[in-house]
Amino acid sequence: MEQLSTFEIKGQFKGGLVGKTWLPFSKVVVSQNEKNAVNKVYSLMGSEHGLKRGLIKIDGVKAVE
Repeated sequence: MEQLSTFEIKGQFKGGLVGKTWLPFSKVVVSQNEKNAVNKVYSLMGSEHGLKRGLIKIDGVKAVE
């Protein structure tokens, strides 16, 4: 079984009153690897803000100790 790591993902999502502004976000998630962490952020942002993946830009992923 893989060990779980903590990742901080920073990016932007399209939001605001008219949905034309890119707003920054930062999420910390626990996942097996970087790819799964990014997919988890897409899922969280989609459920919290009703966003499709095309409206979310991932700027960076880093492992947190």
